[in-house]
Amino acid sequence: MNSGSHSKKENRTVIIGGGPAGLTAAYELIRHGQKPVVLEKLDKVGGIARTENYKGYHFDMGGHRFYTKSEDVQAFWDEILGDDFLVRPRLSRIFYKNKYFNYPLKPLNALLGLGPFEGFLIGMSYLRWQLFPYKEEESFEQWVTNRFGKRLFETFFKSYTEKVWGIPCSDLKAEWAAQRIKDLSLKTAVLNMFFKPQNVIKTLIEEFHYPRKGPGMLWTTVKEKVEENGGMVCLESDVVSIQREGNVVKSVEMKQNGRYSTLLGDTFISSMPLPVFIKGLNPPAPLEIQKAASQLKHRDFLTVCLMVNEKELFPDNWIYIHDPSVQVGRIQNYKNWSPDMVPDQEMSSLGLEYFCNEGDELWSMTDDALVALAKKELAQIGLTSEDQIVDGCVYRVEKTYPIYDDGYAQSLDTIKSYVDSFENFQTIGRNGLHRYNNQDHAMLTGMYAVRNMLYGEENNLWLINAEEDYLEEVKVDQPVQKDDVVEAVKGSLGHVFPKLDPFALGIALGAVFAATIGIITLLSVIPNNNMVAEYLALINQFFPGYSVTIQGSLLGAAYGYLVGFVVGWMFAFLRNAATAVYIASTYRSAQSSALKQIFDYI
Repeated sequence: MNSGSHSKKENRTVIIGGGPAGLTAAYELIRHGQKPVVLEKLDKVGGIARTENYKGYHFDMGGHRFYTKSEDVQAFWDEILGDDFLVRPRLSRIFYKNKYFNYPLKPLNALLGLGPFEGFLIGMSYLRWQLFPYKEEESFEQWVTNRFGKRLFETFFKSYTEKVWGIPCSDLKAEWAAQRIKDLSLKTAVLNMFFKPQNVIKTLIEEFHYPRKGPGMLWTTVKEKVEENGGMVCLESDVVSIQREGNVVKSVEMKQNGRYSTLLGDTFISSMPLPVFIKGLNPPAPLEIQKAASQLKHRDFLTVCLMVNEKELFPDNWIYIHDPSVQVGRIQNYKNWSPDMVPDQEMSSLGLEYFCNEGDELWSMTDDALVALAKKELAQIGLTSEDQIVDGCVYRVEKTYPIYDDGYAQSLDTIKSYVDSFENFQTIGRNGLHRYNNQDHAMLTGMYAVRNMLYGEENNLWLINAEEDYLEEVKVDQPVQKDDVVEAVKGSLGHVFPKLDPFALGIALGAVFAATIGIITLLSVIPNNNMVAEYLALINQFFPGYSVTIQGSLLGAAYGYLVGFVVGWMFAFLRNAATAVYIASTYRSAQSSALKQIFDYI
């Protein structure tokens, strides 16, 4: 393909990247009669969500469950896949210290696995951090500790998270966790505590949708439909530079089958990593933009795929390996995702995922060495024996996870305004926005980019998955708006959980105690009440100087006021503290139920 064969008058849209975001944009364009050109550097479409094929075995790069709150995305999937869109049961567990724990964590299961003493220590740690949490939540470590306690964080989260990201949890920004927890606030927690939800919730925790032969099946079909309608999808076409005149992109230079060529276009949409885009600009971007782009980092991973001569290995779709004694981070059981991922139902196939950085020791190991490592660690974990593994292969995935480290936010803000200044260019997708988006969010960026281009809309693509609520649930019936319910309930919350004024209660209770002691003492001074006076005189042991006399009644009233005030103040203080802890605990519980998503998106 060369510049001479494509004139600007054709109003051509060039899409860089054939992953979920780019192909969704291309499909939306052909729906509107456009004929886009998609440039994909790999030999197949799908990007991070591609499916590799080795001797008839299909391997999903990462394990992609299909779920969404977007009706547009759901309709897209249903339209493309039809009967090949399966509903699959879900089971995932954590492997830690030679034991398996349910995931999401269940208290009884975790307690039995860890033992009562460790469970007690975790409980005490949880209580300590509920009462005295970090005042600021800058890091992932602080975010999780405030919700689970330090000990549970160190037990279940620290080793795995650092295995995934390759940096200490103290350096990983809390935003990475927080962006997964949407629509959770104290008002929501209180509503859930005291009012039956008006919604009927269909949970996606126990099942999910999945293409019969993996996500690559979806994107290969989209590619075919784009081409059937006059669009082009060019594989093994690596964009090496982007030619611009000021803030207008004119063309891209690509390397295809060892040859370089230039492709002109009117509008450009890109899902290539932001640092790669900035580096490829010609003329170059300003130095401060280049410096900011160089600060954005990614984490890579590789999958060692093994064919195992066993019909059934374990019931899980995948297992998180939190045990630090092995390097593998997660194990996919592809046959449990879909039986059609395996050509022979007497066999099984596994994907052992190793998180690394491009060029490091793990990444640079030979395929044979990686297969040997995976076989050894699989046997060490106890899932099968090495002699049952009959074959293996390795797939490396570059720039899989945008890293949320200390400097990323400032660098990204610097780049945003520069990229947005281009008149005919939009960046989309996980790497194009340097945001840890899910597959459906990446698709939405492609959809909204097309709307911006065709209809002049001003959708801010940077905010997708930043402002939307997103949990693993779908509201299938919602007769009233939650905000309306919240406003209606606000006035009654003071009656549900009134805050006691310690000084007011202390004064009131002090007055009651003072009056009681004073009046009883005066009544005891009356003749013929000697027996009452005798017992009342025992108060002298606690109130020095007190006596059953008129003067003593005044001193007793003073003592009573003091004691009543202290008791009332302490009661109000402790009651308010207990209420605050209870509400905070409920709030943390709501957040912890959503934290299960974190590992699923890794």
